Order: sequence, then C-alpha cells, then structure tokens
Amino acid sequence: MTKLIKLVLIACLLTLVLAASSASAQGRIGTVDLKRLFDNYWKTKQADAALKDRAADLEKEFKAMMEDYNKGKEDYKTLAAASSDLVMSETERERKKTEAEDKLRSLKEQEETIAKFQNQARTTLDEQRRRMRDNILGEVRKAVDGKAKTANYSLVVDVAAETVNNTPVILYTNGENDITESVLSQLNASAPPETTVSDKPAITKPATSKPAVPKK
Repeated sequence: MTKLIKLVLIACLLTLVLAASSASAQGRIGTVDLKRLFDNYWKTKQADAALKDRAADLEKEFKAMMEDYNKGKEDYKTLAAASSDLVMSETERERKKTEAEDKLRSLKEQEETIAKFQNQARTTLDEQRRRMRDNILGEVRKAVDGKAKTANYSLVVDVAAETVNNTPVILYTNGENDITESVLSQLNASAPPETTVSDKPAITKPATSKPAVPKK
C-alpha cells in the first residue's frame, strides 16, 4: 500500500512538472497561497460564525436532554430506595418497585435518544462544514481563474499545497508572479464594514459525552 502511494505521488509530481514545463513554454506561471485565501476570505469567517451558532444551538439542546436524563436518574434512585423501605407496606413497596422498573426503561430509551441526537448533530455540522468549504473554494477558484486570465498566466500553482507526507509540493518560488494578495483584495472588496477579514476561523463541535444508565 505504501509503495502504491509513493508511485501515485511520483506520478502526480511528474504531471505537475510536465504541466509547468509546458506552461513555461507557452506563457507565464503564476502562484497563489490557497490556504491564505481561504482563511482570510470574509465569507469564511461568516460561514464559521454560522457554524458556531449552529453548534451552540445543538449544545443547548444536548444539555437540556442531559438535565432531564439526570433528573430521571435521581427519580429512579428514590423509587429504588423506596421499594426496599421496610417502613412501607408490602403493597406500597411493590408499587414503588414497578415505578422504578418503568423509570429504568425510560432512562434506557432516553440514552438511545441522546446517542442518536449526538450522532445526528455531528453529521449536521460535518455536512454544513463541507458545504461551506466547497462553496467558498468555488468562489476562490473563480477569482483566481479571472486574475490568471487577465494576467495571461498559462498555469497557476498553489504554493501552500502539500504531499501525503505533509511536505511542500512547491519547494521554491521567488514570489514574482504571486497573485494571492490581489485575489484576496478582490474577494474582500464586498465584505460588510463590520467584518474583520484577518480573523482566522475556529470551528467548534458539540459535546460528545454519553449518559450512563444506572443498573438495577
């Protein structure tokens, strides 16, 4: 498997080199830092804020479910203790025992509901994050394409790209034909006045703790 990955990597690098050589023969080669464009585009911050708001709402729902679940556990403990209280009549103890068993079944159902909620919450956030990334990258690429065509570049390479081994694909560039800042300025030209385009995104995730159902 490792050999296959290396072969694929070598093939990709050879393709890049050949493409660069061909572009060099035909015209100019430009460079761009795609990570910088993505991180500093104002819509990335906007999308991240929406994602954090959604995560906060899901976290609020989760906490409410856990509060109700924990209250149920306390009720179960009370009923279980009462079912063995000799001060009560046998009839009353049996009634408390039945109520305790019903409460325990309810707690197990709540545990399943909470687990499903957590899984769905993670899926919801992951899908929203993916849509955000795809939409923003599409806009960034469109802006890069426009700048490249205007400047008559035959090829634009991403200087922030890395291999599967986390090593840089582009080892050297003098930055002479870098269009990162001009593209970033174009992307942020329509940013709302209150937007701070230099802020970096910090995507959050909902809590992942699981409730523990008490044993009989």
